[in-house]
Amino acid sequence: MIASTDSPVADIFPEAGQIPEEFRLKQPVHQREYLVNGHMRPWDGTTHQVLSPVYVRENGELKRKEIGSYPLTTSGEAMEALDAAVKAYDNGRGEWPTMSIADRIRCMENFISRMLEKKAEVVNLLMWEIGKSLADSNKEFDRTVEYIYDTIDALKDVDRASSRFVIEQGIIGQIRRSPLGVVLCMGPFNYPLNETYTTLIPAILMGNTILFKPPKHGTLLHYPMLEAFRACFPKGVVNTIYGRGNSVVPALMESGKINVLTLIGSSKVADQLKKMHPKVNRLRAVLGLDAKNAGIVLENTDMELAVKESILGTLSFNGQRCTAIKILFVHRSIAGRFLHRLGEEISKLKVGMPWEKGVNLTPLPEPGKPDYLTACLEDARTHGAQVTNRDGGQVYESFFYPAVVYPVNEKMKLYREEQFGPIIPVVPFDSIEEPIQYIIDSDHGQQVSIFGTDAGQIARLIDPLVNQVSRVPSPWKMPSAPSPSVRW
Repeated sequence: MIASTDSPVADIFPEAGQIPEEFRLKQPVHQREYLVNGHMRPWDGTTHQVLSPVYVRENGELKRKEIGSYPLTTSGEAMEALDAAVKAYDNGRGEWPTMSIADRIRCMENFISRMLEKKAEVVNLLMWEIGKSLADSNKEFDRTVEYIYDTIDALKDVDRASSRFVIEQGIIGQIRRSPLGVVLCMGPFNYPLNETYTTLIPAILMGNTILFKPPKHGTLLHYPMLEAFRACFPKGVVNTIYGRGNSVVPALMESGKINVLTLIGSSKVADQLKKMHPKVNRLRAVLGLDAKNAGIVLENTDMELAVKESILGTLSFNGQRCTAIKILFVHRSIAGRFLHRLGEEISKLKVGMPWEKGVNLTPLPEPGKPDYLTACLEDARTHGAQVTNRDGGQVYESFFYPAVVYPVNEKMKLYREEQFGPIIPVVPFDSIEEPIQYIIDSDHGQQVSIFGTDAGQIARLIDPLVNQVSRVPSPWKMPSAPSPSVRW
């Protein structure tokens, strides 16, 4: 649905002069080099133009802002990077895998210092490349730095434990962790810095060598830190790969020289890549894949708390989070009130540009996303649902206004597909067995959220649900009178 003139998104995009000076892109970032074997290699071949999800009005015309461009390297450059990583690892005999843990930590601490110098540049590119708010972009950077320090501390604990000798059945030995080899690291666009580094940093610290392919959306923000990688680690430890994934990655996997695949993305891609490896049983895979996380709103829920937490869970960063609530099961007896309050609170969310203070909803980075979300709404309407909130589903260029869809059933795309965007599918239920069965039948088992005020009921639900998913959060207010304990 195209936004009407009185829609809250009709005037979302700014004039060029309305962009605050400190957040303007002074000039596009045209990356013409990549890191391989300790050198920044120049690139004069094909490049990919990076356009922001943010449109800017210039001379009365609305245009996507050009951010810059990056190399579209080929499988030849990818194989060159692979050779560098293989040589640097040298079957575990290279400089980096044999370096002491203390020295590896010193290299990483040097990297952190250089990384901090680039914070303002990286945060600005986060906003412009993927439309993430200034507050969330700052938070992502800071959380990443904190994560690196935490990883260093964890490695120190591992090192202390492995320095001890143990005696088992008369045999004296040490239990130590070791690197695995060459790691192909591919991160997601929604947390292109933080989630990428949650696999990249531990892999480096443990003594592995890296092939790092940035996500398609969120590529340029890594460019400011390539020099830090080059300067802080021995040559061949960190190597970057660019280009289309389907043209550069298959050759890497088919070579059989990739020891570890780390991917945060779709299960379909992960399955395809693993099958390409000639030694699939030796390939280690560290994967973060699809998730259709459910929320269960019980009949005794604290309505205001449930609405508040549901909005945070479904719409933080436009619902583009792996841990976002992707579908809500609401007890039929309270569904009407819940939908009404949900719509009221959504209308209070601030729409705008990433740099605006207090902004909640921003443009979407994937060019085809608004069309896909609109198709999901049409499919839901075909099978008996409707959008219940005002302005829900209105589209203006890259912006999609959140839509609450009810009643969702098993015939609809929104019942099974991970929409990964600002649509809130709501399914009514009469028996708690209905959402439990949905979770049992789900292809994904990441988390489920429970909203209710009966601590005993919640506790009884948590035990079986924990056996289905890895995390069961339950926002819960302490009642005024004593009640059974609740665990989450």
